[in-house]
Amino acid sequence: MAFTKKTVRDADVDGKRVLVRVDFNVPLKDGVVTDDTRVRAAIPTITYLKEHNAKVILMSHLGRPDGTGYQEEFSLKSVAAKLAELTGYAVTFVPDTYGQVAADAVAAMQPGDVALLENVRFDKREKKNDPEIAKTLASYGDVFVLDAFGTAHRAQGSVVGPAQFLPAYAGFLLEKEVDTLTSIFADPARPFVAIVGGSKVSSKIGVLDHLIDSADTLIIGGGMAYTFFLARGCTVGTSLQEPDWIERAGEMLKKAEAKGCKVLLPVDNVVADHFGEDATGEVVDSDKIPDDRMGMDVGPKTVANYAEAIRGAKTVFWNGPMGVFEFDQFAKGTEAVARAVAEVKAAGGTSIIGGGDSVAAINKFGLADKMSWISTGGGASMELVEGKALPGVEALLDA
Repeated sequence: MAFTKKTVRDADVDGKRVLVRVDFNVPLKDGVVTDDTRVRAAIPTITYLKEHNAKVILMSHLGRPDGTGYQEEFSLKSVAAKLAELTGYAVTFVPDTYGQVAADAVAAMQPGDVALLENVRFDKREKKNDPEIAKTLASYGDVFVLDAFGTAHRAQGSVVGPAQFLPAYAGFLLEKEVDTLTSIFADPARPFVAIVGGSKVSSKIGVLDHLIDSADTLIIGGGMAYTFFLARGCTVGTSLQEPDWIERAGEMLKKAEAKGCKVLLPVDNVVADHFGEDATGEVVDSDKIPDDRMGMDVGPKTVANYAEAIRGAKTVFWNGPMGVFEFDQFAKGTEAVARAVAEVKAAGGTSIIGGGDSVAAINKFGLADKMSWISTGGGASMELVEGKALPGVEALLDA
């Protein structure tokens, strides 16, 4: 499915001020960027604009500041340094977003210059999509480019606002994300295997529903599996469960059967007496979880079942871990799934990782270069998979 919005290729940027919303919401530790994936993802658009003689004004959020002004731990200053390091460009960090300092810094820019404004969320009006915020940001540019796929599902000031005042285009990352995540549902090479994990059925109900319509096989893991167990009449001990969603989970299993979508649930689990890195795990069958134990990971028989299904796929979509992979002893299921997914690309298939914790898992196991596409957006990728329109994308010019 071709992208239906205009991109930076369609824009006249020569000598123009180009305001670019990127997603530099990266992890920091002691002021140092610990994962630069999202910074790297924005570089193709930045480079294109710079090489086409634009004045490149970047803006982003980072973390969840309280919106009452500057907070050092959420400053983008170190991200500007990381961007300069990765590109070799001189990147000017502007310690202001909506004030005169920012306006003056933009006014002083020359074609080919790159500047990064301070965190847009230091003002709480950003999240409220205040029109004054949008108007101020738009005053810095002649053209607006959205390349922040990770926030494209948020109708916020810096995401959708400038498009009300400026001609608005998609950056290369946004274009690729939307194309990739929609194409797997338009006409996937089959067998198409979808893997969904994570903690709650309730947070991924739309995703699961949509995947049942599209996939040949749906693999379910993580905490959400236990609500499906309850729908099948099994007991789950003290495992994570959502009683209000048991009936809905049962309906989805019936729908999958009617649609011819095979659903794989864990047949065995690694359980523990408490949630903690120091907990002692033991393997039990899914219908024999003790009343005083909680599921922490899928078991070895499940791993074998899941790996076999994944290796037979031509297209794989994965979102969500199989267990508490942050604790090494409960990471085996997630790692095994990750390694099986890595084999799909090597065998000529397509493997798409749908953002969020799955990306963290892929990076933890050193498999990022073995995947066809790793989405930079968790919530945005899930909403796109559900078939929802993304406000940021909808605000752009139609092709």
